[in-house]
Amino acid sequence: MGTREEQTRRLLYLSLLVAGGTVLHVIESYLPALGALPGAKLGLANIVTMLALMAYPPADVWKVVGLRVFLGSLLGGTLLTTTFFLSSAGAVGSAIVMMLALKWGKGVISTVGISILGAVAHNLSQLIVAAFLTHSWGIFFYLPYLLLFALPTGYFIGILTRLIRRALPSFFSVESAGNDKNQQDLDHQCGICQ
Repeated sequence: MGTREEQTRRLLYLSLLVAGGTVLHVIESYLPALGALPGAKLGLANIVTMLALMAYPPADVWKVVGLRVFLGSLLGGTLLTTTFFLSSAGAVGSAIVMMLALKWGKGVISTVGISILGAVAHNLSQLIVAAFLTHSWGIFFYLPYLLLFALPTGYFIGILTRLIRRALPSFFSVESAGNDKNQQDLDHQCGICQ
């Protein structure tokens, strides 16, 4: 597992990711929706999820995602409301899809491509939960419009993630579980939306 110093550094970096994700979650909750559709947001907190995915094993990623959503909802005043459940669904759905894309998309999908897939999964997960809560599948009529926003926002978040990762290489060298090689591969591929 590493020395005590490495474990402490890893815990510190994970805590910084949680704090950053929480701040981004709260800030975005106060920003207006993109366009006329409720729920169409940039997805800034997904930057933190992607950074965690590229540097840490899945168990740590789930801690970051769970704490980020919980603390962001607590500070934003939406804990255990409909917004909390929609936010949780989006975060979990996008994390699952991005994990699978990172694992199975080696050599094919770039950082930006993974981000776009995460944005699409985020919207789809939220619509599934919204349909369950409202007992109406008619809400899926919003899906094409939400996907129109998912593509550019996913692209934007992917680019930001790549830039942050390159700007802070030592931050991600603590314990990458082999993911540093994955990240180098992702940045130099001609896969989806390089």
